[in-house]
Amino acid sequence: MKTEEFDYSLPQRLIAQRPIDRRDASRLLVYDRKTKAISHRTFADLIEYLHPDDCLVLNETKVFAARLLGKRVDTGGKLELLLLKRLGEGVWEALAKPASRARKARSFEFENGLKGTIASELEDGMRQIAFSGGAEADKAILSAAQAPLPPYIKESASLERYNTVYAKHSGSAAAPTAGLHFTAGMLSEIENHGVSIAKAILHVGSDTFRPVKDGEIESHRMHSEYMAIDKQACDTINSAREKGCRIISVGTTCVRILESASTDDGLVHEMEGSTDIFIYPGYKFKAVDCLITNFHLPKSTLLMLVSAFMGTSEALSMYEQAVAEEYRFYSFGDACLIL
Repeated sequence: MKTEEFDYSLPQRLIAQRPIDRRDASRLLVYDRKTKAISHRTFADLIEYLHPDDCLVLNETKVFAARLLGKRVDTGGKLELLLLKRLGEGVWEALAKPASRARKARSFEFENGLKGTIASELEDGMRQIAFSGGAEADKAILSAAQAPLPPYIKESASLERYNTVYAKHSGSAAAPTAGLHFTAGMLSEIENHGVSIAKAILHVGSDTFRPVKDGEIESHRMHSEYMAIDKQACDTINSAREKGCRIISVGTTCVRILESASTDDGLVHEMEGSTDIFIYPGYKFKAVDCLITNFHLPKSTLLMLVSAFMGTSEALSMYEQAVAEEYRFYSFGDACLIL
């Protein structure tokens, strides 16, 4: 399957550069897979499409201040790091930009006197970096780092606004953006409507920023990401399944959690560890009935997942309509509900 099949044209002006003032005021494109009908609503209208006893699945991951700006100690050459995984006291796996500058044994200095040395070079611009000071370095990182906004966002935004209102477990380098549209009041209203809510964790890594570079998507390798879903969440989801009710995934991250933790009968089981599941057309979904998601980058694994869920031609047609209607795209953009 060719990566080019998942390309589309997007005017630069439709890439959202800042969050809107009120989270649930985002627009919502509703797509019915049975009738292929499209409706244009606002996110606050979501509750009209939810049935009592449906189950909404949320990713409670929390984005941490993961972006470090520094310079090489001996030459002053600038370096940007996106911290992805803590490997030990003061030791991190990070995405380096430009990677050509982050060579093994080179030292860099950042704000607040923070210093680090490249310990090893990994694939795809990834590096291991050891910061001076061990455990104390981790505290310095918190004060020196910035919100890790995607490269297509040129304006600044607060870490609070780049997190969901239900974010709880720190560990993501990017937000599970479908959840950014919910307010606490809206979630309470949904629960009062009789919808159950299950919570799980998937810490988002660098793949969310990456278009697929391989010409054939089957050659692409996903980086593994930490995920966890406990017994309480599984019981909530499986209870809804046994009643014949719908499992509604809030975001592609929750799709990856559910499909990683489910068996062929659609039941979800406790799981903690990592997943590198790559979902693209031809995949048979086991645990997800409906999907709430934002509009994703061309040639991205996220667009491929959406295409697997609703059909490639249908997904690209929906995106064409979203462009024509001037929806806002990507992390701070609008949402769609795929029924």
